[in-house]
Amino acid sequence: MERFKHLWGRLSRIVRPQELAWLLLFAALGAVSPTLNSAEIQLLAALALLQVFEPHLGFLNSPRGRFLSLALKLLLGYLLIGVSGGVQSSYYLIMMVPVVSAATTLGARGTFLVTLAACLSYLSFLLFLDWEWQYLAPEDARELALRILFLGMLGFLTYRLAEADRLQARKYQSVAEQLAEANRNLQAAEAAVRRSERLAALGQLTAGLAHELRNPLGTMKAAAEVLRQKVSADNEVARELAGFIEAEVDRTNNLITRFLNFARPFELRLKETELTEVIDRAIAQLAQHKPPFDVVVYKNYSPDIRPFPLDAELIESVVYNLLENAAQASPPGGAITVKTRPVEGAVEIAVIDRGTGIARADRESIFNPFFTTKPNGVGLGLAIVAKIVDEHGGKIAVESEPGEGSVFRVLLPVSRPE
Repeated sequence: MERFKHLWGRLSRIVRPQELAWLLLFAALGAVSPTLNSAEIQLLAALALLQVFEPHLGFLNSPRGRFLSLALKLLLGYLLIGVSGGVQSSYYLIMMVPVVSAATTLGARGTFLVTLAACLSYLSFLLFLDWEWQYLAPEDARELALRILFLGMLGFLTYRLAEADRLQARKYQSVAEQLAEANRNLQAAEAAVRRSERLAALGQLTAGLAHELRNPLGTMKAAAEVLRQKVSADNEVARELAGFIEAEVDRTNNLITRFLNFARPFELRLKETELTEVIDRAIAQLAQHKPPFDVVVYKNYSPDIRPFPLDAELIESVVYNLLENAAQASPPGGAITVKTRPVEGAVEIAVIDRGTGIARADRESIFNPFFTTKPNGVGLGLAIVAKIVDEHGGKIAVESEPGEGSVFRVLLPVSRPE
């Protein structure tokens, strides 16, 4: 018993139940055939094997392969009818196999052509009759007509059922794609909410901390100035140390100013502006960077973008920050492309570089304040960029692969809601 179960398990893995059913049905056809001969057995076996192994043969599942399979089924069915009595053969219904196969795999035109070919193939056996000794009685003609009509009705009905299934499958596929898109949008919205919450909390902390630090920094700078004035000119070490203190206090004050700019809400000064002029100013500002960047900036502006409301100074800052990051990530002699295009009621600015790229684990964090991968970075540049874009009602996204470069996309609405 155990051995039988083992053999059955191995057989079921090789031949599925529906394929086993095909084999049994073709075997039953041969068993009940009134004219069984070796040619019938061979043709029935060929049809059975084609029907069983068709799903497992990859080339038969391509468009050309399906036509080849249908042609083989028509040919084998035609030969089977021919060796078993021609027009009087009991196997005339074997033509249902290619007709039903066409209805389930092809469209309306393909089903019609295969059904027509099956009907004409069957009627062609009339040409082999000896009309000097044989004739077609009226009842025989009606029988032939019924067989042809039933074959056509079967093809049409099967096609309608298969088409209904295909339509339902397309609806399910469309719903699945919509759900997947909704899920992606939900994940993006959740990420934006988390980022906004972090920005709000860090902004409040930064503002409070910055105000508390400015008073002692002012005292330190005043003390350093007095110290530098009071020490004698001969005491170079004391004067140098006082200068270091002043310089570091100024640097820390500048950093605090950036923190406050990040924490403070922006007051947008919206004005109808030509976007290309703003981008050109940012590119010119990059060219004046000290030390200069060894990169080439290419412009790819869409001519279909009209002037629209934006804060030119802030958007220039956005583009400059993205250009600066792209230049820092690019190799010597690298290329940066700035591209604009209209996108469904908005304008997209894309800054594209072929530099080092961004690691997958860092992509969600790069717009967070104080996150940086640069040794001397503060981590506020992209956070301020994201805040400016948010204030304009836009979106910013990044596409990047390590070693292949990055694409920063800024989407700005061309009109703001009242």
